[in-house]
Amino acid sequence: MSKHISLHQIVWRILKMVLASCPLYFIAVCVIGVIHGFSWGLNTYATQLFFDSVASAVSTKSGLTMVYISLAVLGTVTIGSQVLNGVHNFMVNSLSNRMPGHLGKYIHQKAARVEPVLYELPDLLDDINKAQQGAINSLVLLVVIVSLFTFYLPYFAFMAWYLYRLKPVLVISLVFIFIPVMITQLIRGAVHARLEDESAPLRREVDYYLRCICDREYFKETRLLGAYRFFKELYLTALKAMHQKKWTVELKTNLLELGMKMLTLAGYFGVLYLLFAALMNGEISIGSFAAVFASIELMFNIMEEIISSYIGRLTQNLGTVRNFIRFLDLPERSGSMERVSFTDGIKFTNVCFSYPGAEKNAVEQINLTIKPGETIAIVGENGAGKSTLVKLLMGLYLPTEGTVEIGGVDSRELSLNSVYQGITGVFQKYQRYQLTLKENVEISDLKAQDQARLSAAAAKADLELCPETFPQGFETMLSREFDGVDLSGGQWQRVALARGFYRVHDLIVLDEPTAAIDPLEETRIYEKFAELSQDKTAVIVTHRLGSAKIADRIVVMDQGRIVEVGTHEQLIQERGKYAQMYQAQAQWYVS
Repeated sequence: MSKHISLHQIVWRILKMVLASCPLYFIAVCVIGVIHGFSWGLNTYATQLFFDSVASAVSTKSGLTMVYISLAVLGTVTIGSQVLNGVHNFMVNSLSNRMPGHLGKYIHQKAARVEPVLYELPDLLDDINKAQQGAINSLVLLVVIVSLFTFYLPYFAFMAWYLYRLKPVLVISLVFIFIPVMITQLIRGAVHARLEDESAPLRREVDYYLRCICDREYFKETRLLGAYRFFKELYLTALKAMHQKKWTVELKTNLLELGMKMLTLAGYFGVLYLLFAALMNGEISIGSFAAVFASIELMFNIMEEIISSYIGRLTQNLGTVRNFIRFLDLPERSGSMERVSFTDGIKFTNVCFSYPGAEKNAVEQINLTIKPGETIAIVGENGAGKSTLVKLLMGLYLPTEGTVEIGGVDSRELSLNSVYQGITGVFQKYQRYQLTLKENVEISDLKAQDQARLSAAAAKADLELCPETFPQGFETMLSREFDGVDLSGGQWQRVALARGFYRVHDLIVLDEPTAAIDPLEETRIYEKFAELSQDKTAVIVTHRLGSAKIADRIVVMDQGRIVEVGTHEQLIQERGKYAQMYQAQAQWYVS
């Protein structure tokens, strides 16, 4: 994320994304913008013709025919430019409204292709936050670039030709007047780019503390614990720090901009003096003087808008847009294998893995073979490396040392798409989607939408569709916020289990999915799970060792290593780590 990306590279990348998303509409916006820009220049020329015809009619006492013709031309050009102004603004706003979804799609696609282990780094979360902000500001950059090159450039090209034809010094003076303001905006852009890098972590803190205060997921516990004031102080502290950085930057840049604008104002009066002197010396006609005098304030306002507003916004937001492009350039998994079969077994050979920035390995010297159709239970204390081992065998994480072979293929050769195919899972922190029951289950395999599979998945998870709980059956909305129902923790876990069973799979992973269900119900679910998982490879991660009995083999982990492997009976007889843990838990169930 630290590499430099030039402005023209940024513009070219965004332009390609826009052209890929809505090419014909974008070209239409550009064409209308060019015509619009020239129409404003023609307005000045038509004004000159009108005043010259009036002056000629007054001085020569001639007829008013040319006055009427020039007035008709001026009226037509003026009305046409106003119509074009409305159409152009509408089309630019429409383009701005179309693009957020398209640019957001690029972020999501990239996030899906980035190595999953990088999500363990707070730096990546900052990068995503910066990229999201940059995608929004890319629209500002797009509007600025489109407006500069398709509207303002044609307008000022016409006016430069027109002023040069009258008096060349007028063109030169207009350019030099705005050099100070341009310098100010370049400085502002560099300062704001640095501000954005410093603000991203603070912005994430502000968003998180706000969620802790009022988000539905947190507010019950926050109120119950009396932690509202605690999170409020954290929120206000982070918010104050973020605004303090912005205030310091804005104060310095605005003072600099004020001084430069005073020079611009002096230049404005200088141009008026040159114009008046040219008229008095007979170098320009009265019509030319009137036309330029009428349009010079417009030109200054437009140039002020370009430099202070458009270019100012461009340079101010350029840092966030650069972060957006950098995020899209992050390295991705290089594997190309698109299909893999988990039914052919999984093999670990001398596998070590450490998280980015960690000083020691999370798992070390893992040698394990999971046979096709075998059910494996992984047990161990917190921090033993169970979840890391599961992510390695799924192919989500790649080993730091050694090899993980899935179906005889090294996991490093697998693309992320192939990793996600053929796997289903139910995890302790499952999602409670505010959707119907049917959608909550079918979301794991939206291509299928099979009513028979839906009913079968519910039955496998012991999810009973009683009218009291699910008045509309599978169409019951599972959210009180949308006039639906809410479920207990146990019912939600059955929905999550049904979701896992619904997906067509060769490998199923259950990572503490029954934490909210009492041990007796958990045993019934696991026994049914064992029946349903025959001929499928299954991995169970559990703290309740009684549930591990259903596995063909139990893998015991301690401090990142596999210390025991065997059936429940074998491990009890060995009186090792597993037997100690089992006896410790058994004491809670006997008097």
